[in-house]
Amino acid sequence: MASSTNDSTESFIRLIGQHERMLSAFVMTMLPNLNDSDDILQETKIALWQSFGSFKPGTDFGAWARQAAMYRILDFRKRMAREKLRFGVSEECYIALAKQYEDNTDSRAETLGKLAGCLARLPDDQKKVIQMRYMEKLDIQQIADNCERTHSATYRLLSRIRLSLRKCMSYQVPSPAAS
Repeated sequence: MASSTNDSTESFIRLIGQHERMLSAFVMTMLPNLNDSDDILQETKIALWQSFGSFKPGTDFGAWARQAAMYRILDFRKRMAREKLRFGVSEECYIALAKQYEDNTDSRAETLGKLAGCLARLPDDQKKVIQMRYMEKLDIQQIADNCERTHSATYRLLSRIRLSLRKCMSYQVPSPAAS
């Protein structure tokens, strides 16, 4: 019995790890307030863990997780409405947003694949600048200090890198693996 529980725990941790960014992006799309989206994301993960026994292996964990998040988002919206904190967005609008998100998951995966390919083509010094800005979330001055450049030179470099990535992504053909 303990082995089965360990296998279930490992499966859940692996699946939630694979889908965590997507789930976070989905919740933040629906609730742009960071504190609210963090709370809903946490509630969703707890609910997913509690109901993991009902998940059917081999089905789309991401879709299952987004559906669970959607229930929490709608519940949150109802709680806020009762507390007179009006969102001005109808439940139908939230459902339409969720459907649109679901309809575009393949194109997002393709776009991320293109971006990964373009990032891999960057020179190492440019990769480092992108990593500092978007992974480490450093501001321009911190990057400038790390690279021993001026603020304006760093800003121009980052702009050139972004333009290079944009051009690369517009010309890059999706790989057969991404299709």
